[in-house]
Amino acid sequence: MLEITQDDKKLKQKKHTSFTEVFRMIYIIIYNIFYFAFLGIKLVFFDFWANLFMGASYQVDKTYRHVTNASSSKEAFLTEEERIYERTKKKKKKEKVYKYSAKTLAKLEEQKKLLLLDLQTAGATRSKVPHVYYYKAKDTDGKIISGTMNGYSKLDINSYLLNEGYDVYVIKTTPFYDFVYGKSGLFGSPKMSTKDLIFWLTQLSTYIKAGITLSEAVKILTNQMGKNKSRQDAFKAISYELTLGESFSNALAKQGGMFPALLINMIKAAEASGTLIETLDDMANYYSEIYETKKQMISAMTYPAIVSVFSIGVIVFILLYVVPQFTEIYAENGAPIAGITKIVIDVSNFLKDQWYILLGIIAAIILVIILLYKYVKAFRTSMQIFLMHLPVIKDVIIYNEMTIFTKTFASLLRNNVFITDSMDILSKITNNEVYKAILYKTINNIVKGEKISEAFKDHWAVPDVAYYMIVTGESTGDLALMMQKVSEYYQLLHKNVINNLKAFIEPIMIAFLAIVVGLIIIAVIVPMFGMYEQIQ
Repeated sequence: MLEITQDDKKLKQKKHTSFTEVFRMIYIIIYNIFYFAFLGIKLVFFDFWANLFMGASYQVDKTYRHVTNASSSKEAFLTEEERIYERTKKKKKKEKVYKYSAKTLAKLEEQKKLLLLDLQTAGATRSKVPHVYYYKAKDTDGKIISGTMNGYSKLDINSYLLNEGYDVYVIKTTPFYDFVYGKSGLFGSPKMSTKDLIFWLTQLSTYIKAGITLSEAVKILTNQMGKNKSRQDAFKAISYELTLGESFSNALAKQGGMFPALLINMIKAAEASGTLIETLDDMANYYSEIYETKKQMISAMTYPAIVSVFSIGVIVFILLYVVPQFTEIYAENGAPIAGITKIVIDVSNFLKDQWYILLGIIAAIILVIILLYKYVKAFRTSMQIFLMHLPVIKDVIIYNEMTIFTKTFASLLRNNVFITDSMDILSKITNNEVYKAILYKTINNIVKGEKISEAFKDHWAVPDVAYYMIVTGESTGDLALMMQKVSEYYQLLHKNVINNLKAFIEPIMIAFLAIVVGLIIIAVIVPMFGMYEQIQ
């Protein structure tokens, strides 16, 4: 009897030890997950940059010691500041000499003779519409270059290139060049980014204030705006149009969609009133404020995006590498699996075996939504209305749209742009179908002789504050000033709601990650209690 009792005790002790080992394994796995995650974050955000900085500092220090110990070197007699200057000064590039064979030069001269003959006959004929001309010429450095320009005749293009110091050999145009490089062609002028547009307007205004002519200022900016060939060609085309006596606004308009319609109309009004410099400064400030608003939006979405990616990564890691280890333990010990544990294991198995199907489904859904939103107006309108009724999100959208609308409207009114033209421009600066419908309704009201404010009355997308301020502006006759105040008011509200959104999303994302990870951990631990009961 005593021996049986001792055997029972040993069996219970063995089962208890097995159960303890299982829990110890769980503890080790969970500890390793968080430990290695911490090491990864530390490596990315601290160790890598610290080692990079220390390595760079060592190289600089080694170079400095080498220079100071070179007693026979000329630098040994220089002061410390002069040594730093010499070491950091940009090295002069060796001037490249372009040499061409006698055969190539003879061919170019033959082409030049043919061009001169053509310019005396058909090449001097100006067309009624601009065409894209291909040219080949030698620049001031002696390099043979080629490019395209918009113009009305070969003679005009040749005169412009000669004035720029080029030696011209070939100028020709075909329907193919118009199709490929024209305004609506395959490689038309690219749209200018808001950041580049701000720099361009600011510099242009500065040069004109300094007494430089508009044409010369555009030429200077052509070299300052980077090495983008299509953009440089567009700037050359603007300079060419100005030399022909074309107005600045028309020269910009002929570059396709490179410059915003708002800017072109503002400059057109400024040319009529003689306030070009003031308008350029006003437009630079306007686009700076718009750029800051976009940056705030991007900043608000960056943190949630990073946290979302990190959360998904942690969850996928647990499902693919942690859960399968527990599944093997359950299978070996015959533990009952049901409920949430079965769901987690099924999800883990699906991700492990059919991950490409899930990835394909997600990619297909995203692609379909993007295409529908871009090309189907009814779907785009429904999506925008849905988003504009969501808590917090609706404030971000409405405040942003009201800021852009009122700020743009104020600029248009200050520069004496016609109301109907203003509404047409405003309808093109927004992609929101709800506000486009309001603006088209406004245009119809103006045609009928009704007030602007009637289209904004009792509309859920227009806050009451904005409506009553528009009414006040109409009654006082100073609508531009009132629109400016409305834009400043909603820009402040937009900034505040974005800051609140960031503060609102942070705990939600952390709570989401904690809940999901917690549910997964609970799901894999629950069967352990069943195993413990079997052991008992």
